[in-house]
Amino acid sequence: MRICLVSETWTPDINGVAHTLTQLSDQLRQRGFSLQLVRPRPADGEHRAEGMDSELQVRGASVPGYREVRLGFPAGRRIRRLWQAERPDVVYVATEGPLGWSALAAAEKLGIPVVSGWHTNFDHYCRDYGVDWLRPLVTQRLRRFHNRCGATLVPTHAQARDLGQRGFERVKVMARGIDGERFSPAHRDPALRERWGADEHRPVALYVGRLAPEKNLDLLRDTFAAMLDAHPGLTLVVVGDGPGRANLERALPQAHFAGFVSPDELIRYYASADLFVFPSISETWGNVLLEAMASGLATVAFRHAAGAELIEDDVNGVHLAVGDEAGFRDAAVALCQQPARYGRLGRAARQRALGYRWPAIADDFLAALTHAREMSDETSRPCRV
Repeated sequence: MRICLVSETWTPDINGVAHTLTQLSDQLRQRGFSLQLVRPRPADGEHRAEGMDSELQVRGASVPGYREVRLGFPAGRRIRRLWQAERPDVVYVATEGPLGWSALAAAEKLGIPVVSGWHTNFDHYCRDYGVDWLRPLVTQRLRRFHNRCGATLVPTHAQARDLGQRGFERVKVMARGIDGERFSPAHRDPALRERWGADEHRPVALYVGRLAPEKNLDLLRDTFAAMLDAHPGLTLVVVGDGPGRANLERALPQAHFAGFVSPDELIRYYASADLFVFPSISETWGNVLLEAMASGLATVAFRHAAGAELIEDDVNGVHLAVGDEAGFRDAAVALCQQPARYGRLGRAARQRALGYRWPAIADDFLAALTHAREMSDETSRPCRV
């Protein structure tokens, strides 16, 4: 089976969509599937995706104020030419930008089944960026896009229920996976902790993610400050970058800001911390939460996305009701002062995370693609009189 992946983002971009697609494509190649890729031309103009049988790069541009995020321009004619020459059996559209819309239209004209992914809560971003009045229009447009597809894959059962109640059709669940050998407490690095000014008796609280408004950075700032007031020996580490970094650095001068780090460094950062603080409620899943749990960290998160799917409160982490910001802050403050407790939660967190493996996730992905293809064949088959 030939599968075409259409996405506005791809490795080496650092985000959940690119990470998920990289893992899925690795699994598909190992199973002998033929892969195509359609995406915007990288900013450096040089990078080609590894392992693709064919690749179409289209014109794109960076999002204003967010240079690392690129959108592909509509490219319907170029996509149709590619698919007329090398027709895929099924198309997976990961992003709902201009490129995704043109790919969906091209597939419809050629009678190729399409499965879409719900990787980003664009409707929620309206609130985070001060244009909440646009939210109903964004939701309407997203619903129109996804209901034209054979299926829409979402990461959690809660997301599936929510979209179903809002009129989205044929919604299926495909979670996210983890490589438990890469993300593991075995990569704990005493030299790195020493660089942070921490020893084995001085806990390290970690945040990993974009430093942008949708990540609830005000609560991260207030929580880290309160933790430091309660435990002056605490070390704070922030991995990631974005438009909110400068303000956060001014508010938390004691914290270590690493910016973006390499994948190999990241596994050491996780394993060398003790607690993971994740206040975001904009995620569809939250790969970083699963990575932190696999690395043996006690986590504090809201009952949202992966936090709702993965965390059993005070068993393998701590979770709070969405909106309970005071409770979130107080829970993190209490946990950083209880080493036996955060050690226990971290050990249980790893066991929970190891239940999410990429081969099983790829099975769900392939099942959705195969079903969409079969349904398309069924509807295009001539009726017998």
